[in-house]
Amino acid sequence: MKFRFLLWMLGRLMAKASRNNPKFQEQLVDRDMVFQLHTLDGKIARHFIVKDQRITSKAGPAAEPAFALGFKDGAYGFATMSAKNKQLAFMQGIQNKDIQIQGNPALVIWFQGLTKYLVPKKPASAKKAA
Repeated sequence: MKFRFLLWMLGRLMAKASRNNPKFQEQLVDRDMVFQLHTLDGKIARHFIVKDQRITSKAGPAAEPAFALGFKDGAYGFATMSAKNKQLAFMQGIQNKDIQIQGNPALVIWFQGLTKYLVPKKPASAKKAA
């Protein structure tokens, strides 16, 4: 359930960033494609549509994604996507075959680069005064 919610929330965050964040929008130039995140058993799947510098998402698998990231199960997918060191978690998962990539691996790297624009910035008031 957590993984399904995380994928839904990821879709919402990317849709908002594609409307409001110029740096995020730059990453979408000339990228018209569909990609998918799912569990290997097929129980959870969400696909993301990149078109005209906007991202939308829909529940369920895509017919022909440009790339797909498959996680061994929902708990593992949630743990990986919410890990403190995501890059290390992904590399270990791919090495252990707990994460499988279908399609173009270069696009997976592009997607991972997109996620850095989704982390909310801390307001200046949250910083400690010296």
